[in-house]
Amino acid sequence: MALASIFEKIVGTDAGIAFMAYDGSKAGPDGADVTLEVKSPIAVAYLAQAPGELGLARAYVSGHIDVHGDLYTLLDRMWNITTNDLTPAEKVAAVRSLGLKPLLMRVPVPPQEVRTSALARLGSRHAKQRDAEAIHHHYDVSNRFYSWVLGPSMAYTCATFPSEDATLEEAQFAKFDLVARKLGLREGMRLLDVGCGWGGMVIHAAQHYGVKALGVTLSRQQAEYAQKAIAEAGLQDLAEVRHMDYRDVTESDFDAVSSIGLTEHIGKDNLPAYFGFLNGKLKPGGRLLNHCITRPTGKERTFNKGGFINRYVFPDGELESVGYLVRQMEDNGFEIRHEENLREHYAKTLSHWCDNLDANWEDAVQEVGMGTARVWALYMAGCIVGFERNKIQLHQVLGVKLDGQGRSGMPLRPSRDWP
Repeated sequence: MALASIFEKIVGTDAGIAFMAYDGSKAGPDGADVTLEVKSPIAVAYLAQAPGELGLARAYVSGHIDVHGDLYTLLDRMWNITTNDLTPAEKVAAVRSLGLKPLLMRVPVPPQEVRTSALARLGSRHAKQRDAEAIHHHYDVSNRFYSWVLGPSMAYTCATFPSEDATLEEAQFAKFDLVARKLGLREGMRLLDVGCGWGGMVIHAAQHYGVKALGVTLSRQQAEYAQKAIAEAGLQDLAEVRHMDYRDVTESDFDAVSSIGLTEHIGKDNLPAYFGFLNGKLKPGGRLLNHCITRPTGKERTFNKGGFINRYVFPDGELESVGYLVRQMEDNGFEIRHEENLREHYAKTLSHWCDNLDANWEDAVQEVGMGTARVWALYMAGCIVGFERNKIQLHQVLGVKLDGQGRSGMPLRPSRDWP
């Protein structure tokens, strides 16, 4: 059985995908708008030794598989395809045609892949030193690279689009402002922003609400960028970003806490301590806005040890269902006052990031290398499919710390235009 025919068997004849392989074989419709090319036996070895998404990712990141056409289109058409779709007879035929060589061939893991043994030497999952390395792996790639992908806002979390034709910058401003309004920020308040990234929320709160804001991040490059941006905006008296673990923040009595894209890195077993810690940082009547990616139900695995995302993008990342997160917030001192799902907004956000990467592809490759650029292209295009197909979601949950008499200090109805 020719290689291209094996791929077509897996994907199906109606997917609208063409295939070509180094053995000269071709399959799929003529004139297809997207083609998957298997360029060398190493690609087959990757797939044989790690069937599924990890093997495919290794082959693509290392350049032994190429995609001609739009990567998102390819992944969208293949989103629910696995080798399990082959009959036993087809699997036997495929193995016979390929032989034992792909299984026995020694192929190097791409350098962009996190070595689980190296992480293990830093402690158990979510130990401080290990968390720092996981964050370093993903966020300390290059500030220049991130600026090309994220745009001027340097906001690496789901935007909220006020209209279908809103720009990415307008949508990121709208996201920060939505968080500020949900938290009820007013001049003179104090905000703690945990996992603050490049300082977008800290700067927004200080600049537009007169709030004294402290942000913390485990990424040194993010902290340095944010402090420079704060100085350039003349906000040193109101805003500060520190390179530190949120667990090492000593100040308390904050009026509000924002957690935008950090909960994914906390770990299921650590969520009670996480929400308890944040509750302890708030005054009575203080609010927490938790913004994070979630699973659509409580039935899925929260941690995929051998998945592409864990090995290449977010080491040790864990995703829970929103119901589980709400329960942990409730059990650790918060009354839930509002919740909403923004998954369609994240699909649109990622689409803009993919367009930005495409527009700056040559510069990005020169800055971080082809392998890392391919990791990002694959990860972001795949996440668009995930949000569109409801494989993952994005939820904002607003909680309040009641005072001793059970008072929330919340208005009878939300102010202005949220939800």
